[in-house]
Amino acid sequence: MKGIQLFALCCATAATSAALPEQYVLPEMGTVNTHALSTGNLYPAIARPWGVGLWTPQTVPNGRERWFYDYTHPRIYGLRHTYQPSPWIGDWGAWSILPLVGRPGTNAAARASWFSHKAETMSPALYRVYLAEFDVTAALAPTAHGAAFRFDYPAADVPGFVVDTFGLGEAALSSDGRRVTGWTRGYTQPKKYGTNLVQRFVLELGRPAAAAERLPDGALWVRFAPTSARTPVELRVGTSLISDEFASRSLAETAAGFDAVAAEGRAEWNRLLGRVRVQSDSIDRLRVFYTCLYRALLFPRSLGETDARGATVHFSPSAGDVRPGPYFGGTGFWDTFRALYPLLNFLYPEMSAQMMAGLENCWKESGWLPEWSSPGLVDCMVGNNSASVVAGAWLDGVRGGFDINELYRALVHGANNAHPTMKSVGRLGVEHYNAKGYVPRDVGINESAARTLEYAYDDWCIAALARAIGRPREEIDLYASRARNWRNVFDPARRIAVGRNADGSFNAAFDPFAWGGDFTEGCALHYTWSVFHDVEGLCEAMGGRKEFERRLDEIFALPPKFTSTYSHAVIHEMREMQVMGFGQYAHGNQPIQHMVYLYDWTDAPEKAGRRARDVMDRLYAPTPDGYCGDEDNGQTSAWFVWSALGLYPVCPGSGEYATGTPLFDRADVSLPNGRTLEIRAPGAAARRFPAAPAPRVRRADLLKGGPLLFGSAR
Repeated sequence: MKGIQLFALCCATAATSAALPEQYVLPEMGTVNTHALSTGNLYPAIARPWGVGLWTPQTVPNGRERWFYDYTHPRIYGLRHTYQPSPWIGDWGAWSILPLVGRPGTNAAARASWFSHKAETMSPALYRVYLAEFDVTAALAPTAHGAAFRFDYPAADVPGFVVDTFGLGEAALSSDGRRVTGWTRGYTQPKKYGTNLVQRFVLELGRPAAAAERLPDGALWVRFAPTSARTPVELRVGTSLISDEFASRSLAETAAGFDAVAAEGRAEWNRLLGRVRVQSDSIDRLRVFYTCLYRALLFPRSLGETDARGATVHFSPSAGDVRPGPYFGGTGFWDTFRALYPLLNFLYPEMSAQMMAGLENCWKESGWLPEWSSPGLVDCMVGNNSASVVAGAWLDGVRGGFDINELYRALVHGANNAHPTMKSVGRLGVEHYNAKGYVPRDVGINESAARTLEYAYDDWCIAALARAIGRPREEIDLYASRARNWRNVFDPARRIAVGRNADGSFNAAFDPFAWGGDFTEGCALHYTWSVFHDVEGLCEAMGGRKEFERRLDEIFALPPKFTSTYSHAVIHEMREMQVMGFGQYAHGNQPIQHMVYLYDWTDAPEKAGRRARDVMDRLYAPTPDGYCGDEDNGQTSAWFVWSALGLYPVCPGSGEYATGTPLFDRADVSLPNGRTLEIRAPGAAARRFPAAPAPRVRRADLLKGGPLLFGSAR
């Protein structure tokens, strides 16, 4: 049969089949990055789906450096355990382990090893690398709360390894030489995490150590007895945010040994990635698709641990103690409400339900829902988009393990209050927004127009949820009325979103190319389209369908110029838009990513598919520079997954998806209800752009399963 077919096979075949999706995943995609220019802002995450921690090679010497990995760097300083969601948000408990022979150098730079990607194996469930400096092959296989390691040592006088806590913790060898125990804490933005988290870890050694020694930089050097022949040594690692006891308990995840842990990881990834099976002659398209789906399943991280009774508990970042139930951290809703959470609701609602239970716990423990969690409340970004995440889950049919009425109370609280110390929690400027219908730009609040636009959509979400759970009519009407507030920052003269003063006047010095100021990581040309819930109203306000289409076209035709209000600094998002050749369409950042699908509200819906295909073909690649900006916790990846299937959730919570053009002639989606959605688009792979069955389709119809036919297959 023509093409490569991917099927969700049983676990017994997961490690041997050449056509399983995990084998197409490239963790290195998007890992060439600097603070000035991002091609993903990623590190290769070796992890279990939604597992608490991630593992990665560290290729910079400073363990506290947030950009601790770059694919182009030729030396490895350790195999790092990290919780870091994104480089710019920092870490909250990292340490590394480096196998070596001989006496190590006195600091990380002095003891690193040269390596080559040609002598490296990288997949979600297994990492293996040859450390040339020591003639050691190191391999790791992750679990949810730890990892199994295998170090293949040459004949050597002093084989061993170094545990480095980057000066933020310590480690020690037990008296019997069988275990290393240690702890470390976060190194950036500690005041934003609430409670100062401490990570505990335990290493159980497959061969007893002969001795240990503290190095000048505080790292622990553990050495084995000399070997006369090449000798493999296995180590088992357990971690915990609660206690040493919990870290030791998590060692049970690696009890079956290295090979079994690696096989279990492959099986888990294949089971979850295999919910979408695509057919293609292009291995590059398969690689990008499954890499994007893998990235979408990494965040948020599940921080739950299992106690002695088998119950799930978690360390509360807000309360500072251990609480019952699940908890999740490591995601920014400003990014991920757009496509990631709708994707999880559609394909993995069982996980969405756990995430909602985690949000309920966060609300009860902190008095707020997070807008950025790493792992608790973080003061970062704008909007009140927890409303979209919570309402979207319920309206998408996610059920089980959480109290939607309690979460609704949390949404109402967040919509009508500002956090006393964090500008990004609750609603900054809420007193102005509720009184005037917008956040004024001249009352000392930055990003006022962006906040207004997002609050209006969030109010629509609250109204929709209130309607669905039977709240009183006056509550529904209140938030439905506020959902129209986007019009208060839409200048009818300029027909574009503009910051507005407290006296009602619009910004007289308005510059449509100005980033920052009244907007967030973008300009008016990007943010004007952020009326997800009332595209028809935005179309009418711009002058009708023809003018709306012309304005969409104009975004791609305008030059990629920009001006900056960030103290005249050029932030990396600006450069990433400028260099991509898409005019003002800044796909490397999130606010405009839905825009191509707004053509579905015009008389030229076919342009949605053509524009989306251009983005897929030109801005994503199975290479270390394969993204066009910040990937951001699965959002930019989720955009690709949706678009490759010919669908996109322009308005999360609406129960409706815009249509484009699938990337594949055939895709089969295993739905959680046991049915299969069969997407058929003859000619799509050859860019013949088969027409969508309709500009928009209903979620309820897709869940019935059966065929969704594009083009000549209709």
